Parts: sequence; C-alpha cells; structure tokens
Amino acid sequence: MASDGGRNLSLDSIPMGLPMSDPTAWTTAMNNLGMAPMGMTGQPLLPDFDPALGMMTGIPPINPMMPGLGIVPPPIPPDMPAVKEIIHCKSCTLFPPNPHLPPPATRERPPGCKTVFVGGLPENGTEQIIMEVFEQCGEVIAIRKSKKNFCHIRFAEEFMVDKALYLSGYRIRLGSSTDKKDTGRLHVDFAQARDDLYEWECKQRMLAREERHRRRLEEERFRPPSPPPVVHYSDHECSVVAEKLKDDTKFLEAIQTLLTWIERGEVNRRTANNFYSMIQSANSHIRRLVNEKAAHEKEMEEAKEKFKLALSGILVQFEQIVAVYHSASKQKAWDHFTKAQRKNISVWCKQAEEIRNIHNDELMGIRREEEMEMSDEEIEDPPEMKETEESALVSQVEALKEENDSLRWQLDAYRNEVELLKQEQGKASRDEDTTKEQQMKLLQQALQGMQKHLLKVQDEYKKREAELEKVREDKLKIETLLENLKEQQTMADEEDKERDAIDCQGNESSTSRVCVCSQEKDCPVEKTLSNSPVKSEREVLLVGIISTFLHVHPFGASIEYICSYLQRLDSKICTAEVEVLMTRLQNTFRQELSGVGASLEKRWKFCGFDGLKMT
Repeated sequence: MASDGGRNLSLDSIPMGLPMSDPTAWTTAMNNLGMAPMGMTGQPLLPDFDPALGMMTGIPPINPMMPGLGIVPPPIPPDMPAVKEIIHCKSCTLFPPNPHLPPPATRERPPGCKTVFVGGLPENGTEQIIMEVFEQCGEVIAIRKSKKNFCHIRFAEEFMVDKALYLSGYRIRLGSSTDKKDTGRLHVDFAQARDDLYEWECKQRMLAREERHRRRLEEERFRPPSPPPVVHYSDHECSVVAEKLKDDTKFLEAIQTLLTWIERGEVNRRTANNFYSMIQSANSHIRRLVNEKAAHEKEMEEAKEKFKLALSGILVQFEQIVAVYHSASKQKAWDHFTKAQRKNISVWCKQAEEIRNIHNDELMGIRREEEMEMSDEEIEDPPEMKETEESALVSQVEALKEENDSLRWQLDAYRNEVELLKQEQGKASRDEDTTKEQQMKLLQQALQGMQKHLLKVQDEYKKREAELEKVREDKLKIETLLENLKEQQTMADEEDKERDAIDCQGNESSTSRVCVCSQEKDCPVEKTLSNSPVKSEREVLLVGIISTFLHVHPFGASIEYICSYLQRLDSKICTAEVEVLMTRLQNTFRQELSGVGASLEKRWKFCGFDGLKMT
C-alpha cells in the first residue's frame, strides 16, 4: 500500500509518468464518452485531437451545441457492437464487462429524466470517488448516497444520463486493492425524481405557451382585415351616401353603409323618405348590372366562337399535313426515300395523327356541350319530343351506317396495301426488309384496330336498330289503343242513341195504348183489368224476374234475399211492395216455414207450374 501511495505521489508530480498500460485505451474510452481525451493532470493526451473524428465506428461525435440545447444524441444501432475499454481514474479503475454477455437491462425512461440510479458500488466508495467517475459524463448537480451500496446522481442536462448509462456493467476497483469492500460491479439505470418531472412539466408548459403564441400570431397574420367602421346616421351622412349611390365607383361602399343603417334600425317616420330615395337609387343600378352581365356574356360567346374557329382552322391544317404524310407514304414516292427518311416520316405522321385526334376530340366536346345546352333550352310537347327522339335515332343510325361504310372502305384500302406490300416484299432489297416488316406489323395492328372498331360500330348499329324497332312497336301499340278507344266510343254513342230511340218508342206505345183504352167503351175489359192481381207493367216485370230467380233457387229464398237481388236492378224497389205483390199471387208464389226453433225462417217458393195445373 505504501508503494502504491508513493506511486500515486509520483503520478501527481510527474505528468508523463502515467501508470497506464495503454494510453490509446484511455483515449478510446474518453472518445466513446464524447469528450476530448485528457490525462489525470488535465493535459490533453492528443494535442491535435479532433472531436468530429470518432475512434470507434458507429458512435457519432458529440456536437458542441448539444449541451446547450439539451438534445439527446442518437442511440447506437443495435447491430453495431460497442467496444468498451479500461478507464483509469485517479483513485479507481473501471474494467469493461464481458462483450459476449447481453447488455444490462434498463427500465423505461421517465419524461425529462436527469437522475440515474447507480448500484453495485464498493463499500469503501465515497462521494468524491463517485464524483470523480461520473463528472466525466457532465455537470453533476447532486449526489444522494445511501448507506447501502447505491446512490442517486442528478445531472444538469438530459443527454448526460445517456453517457452515464454507458458505464453500466463496468467493474470498479479502488486503487490496486483486491478486497471485496474495494470492488464492485456498477449498475446504472434511469431514476424517477420529482424534480425532474416538475422541470419537464414546466418546460412542456412553456413550449405549449410558445406554441399557442406562435399559432395566435399566425392566425392574426392570416386573418382577413376587419371592415372599416360604419359611421352613424345623420342628415349630412345621408346626403353623402345618396351621392355615392349615384356613382358607380363608390356604389359598393355606399350600399354596405345603407345595409348597416337599415339593420341598426335607423329607419323611422322622420327618415323614411330619405331611406326610400336611397333604396330607389340602389334599384336604378340593377339595369346597369344586367347590361354589364349581358356584355360579359357576349364577350364570352365571341371568345368561344373565335376559339372554335381557330381550333377548326388548326384541325384543317393538321388534316392537310397528315394528308401530305399519307401521300408521301404511298409506293410512288416512298421508294425514293432513304431508310432514315422513311423512319422520320412515319414517326412524324404518328405524332401529327395523335395531335390531330386530341384537337378533334376537344372540338367535338365543345360541340357536344353546345348541343346539350341547346337541348336543355328547348322545351317541347311530349309527342314532338317523341318525334325528335325518333328522328335523332334515325339520324344516328344513318350516321353509324355511313361510318360503317367508310370504315369498310378504309379496311379494303388497308387490305389492298397489305397485298401490294406482300407482292413487292420479294422484289425489295435486304436492307428494306426490316422496315417493311415494321410496316407490316403496323398495318396489321391498324387492321386489328379497324376491325375491332368496325365490330363496335356494328354492335352499336344493331342496338340502335333494336331501339328503333322498339320505338316503332310502341308507336303501333299506341295507335291500336287509340283506334280501340275510338271504336269503343263510337259503339257507346250508338248504344246511347238506340236506348234513346227505344225509350221514345215505349213512350209512344204507352200513349197509344192509353188512347185506345180510352176510346174503347167495353165494360168487360175494364172489369178484367180491375179484377186482375197485377195492376201495371212494372209489376209484370217484377213477377217475371222474381219467378226466374226463385226457379233457380228450388229450396226457396227469403224476402230480404229477393229484394237485395232486385235492388241491384232498381234501387227504388222496397221490401213491402214486393211482399204485397207476392201475397196477391198465391197461385204463383207460396210462403213456407223452414228450420227448427230459433232457426225458423220464412222462405218464398215458386209454385206457378202447380197453380197452372189447378186452374
């Protein structure tokens, strides 16, 4: 021990005689902590040390601005092994743990943690030794050491805690002693302290206040400016606003002032005439606004017409250019061009056709929009709408027919060109074989596209024809229905006429009979009529209908059932009249009782055939 003390004294007196087995290891360990390598006497071990150059790969250098900002350094990647070295201090030595062992476990980091728990301290360890070891990680504010082998250390900043966690797992030895009381294994972990949590909450509240202040400033910066204050109503201000209302440039400001006055309730009996005159002057601006709108609409229509004319002129020029390319692609002129020239011409032709198709689609879209606007504006009667729809279908079918014929002609032309190319393929040179194959492929693709388009057009043609046939069938059905309705109407009119004629004839016959009866003076006839039970033609008809009804019901029917049947024919018939008539004709109708007890029921039966035999 005495020798160790002498050696330590020599270390303090002689700066270069450091008791280090390897100075590079000390430099590496200090660099891992993010500090410039310093000796025990405070002198730098490497005078030209650059903190931006780390001696260990995978550990980023410490930024000088980090302590001031409180930024936690990025964690070491898990797949990057950290090489720990021996750390020598004045009164102790730190030995690294076994690199093959798993890293020491730590708890979840509390928010704003600046305090660490350090366990596994030697029994003879003092606060000076703990300060000596951990002040290398940063400024230590307080150390709370327990009687047992642990303590709590509070640092000034949060990033210093990560440096202290680097020492977890190191074995500490005081001096060169091997006594158990002078050795221990350090365990460094996060600790939860009230002061740290309070400072963190204060910091968060400060950041929230700053954020709210910043948002308020942003909102105020982007908030639209408030409108200027409106003056209170007075006779002078009223005359000023009335003059402004007559001026087109100041009309908007004046109308806003007028609206505010009316909403405030400035209108009363004394000021009503003034407000009426201002409202009247505001109304006079309606015609001006309508005229301005009409002028703008006219300008827009003129611009549309100009654009349409310019676009149609461009399309005409495109058509001419494409026609030039097509004429140059024919056999007479095509053979005189070189291979490169033919390639350029084909590429240019494709580009021109694509641009032409795009412009053509744009022009057709404009025309469709105009047609839709025209169709929305036109309001016609339903039959006229049907005729227009039918004519539109017919026109579409005709247009599809024309398009079908044109596509068929183009297909025939392409087939002829393909046959010509096939015939001339054997005569062409070897250099032109590749270009002709490309042309063949292009023509085949064009043929396939034309065939597909032709099939689509044919399908559309069939659909249109089917729709046209449906429309025609509907039209025929409607016509037949109209004819049937007319026939039914004529038949009904004829029946009404016949009924009127029959009624007239019946009236004439009754009057003639009455006249004949009055002219005849034979007493026996009058006696027979007066003695007969049937007194009128209506009663004769009732007797016939009742006889037929009861003949169909051989078991008889009640008087209510008979009267319900008769009231369907004539609602004026009453039950008493029918019953009196049937009781008078005893030889024709007979009343019987049927049923037992409570189910007794009076039924009338037809007995005319029996009465005929008796008489």
